[in-house]
Amino acid sequence: MKSKKEFDAVKMMRDIRDKISAETKDMSFAELKAYIKLQLQKGIPHTTTPISNTGISKAKS
Repeated sequence: MKSKKEFDAVKMMRDIRDKISAETKDMSFAELKAYIKLQLQKGIPHTTTPISNTGISKAKS
């Protein structure tokens, strides 16, 4: 018997993808690059662990 999932990763990824698609649907390539740059500057949402403590290295821009 399967237990009920408390967290559905597939649904979360689809929701995130749909949100980003809606926000960027009418953007030019230059606007899309600026959007991505801004999102990267904001950092990773929904986390309290600094990137330096995760073993993930930040790309240099």
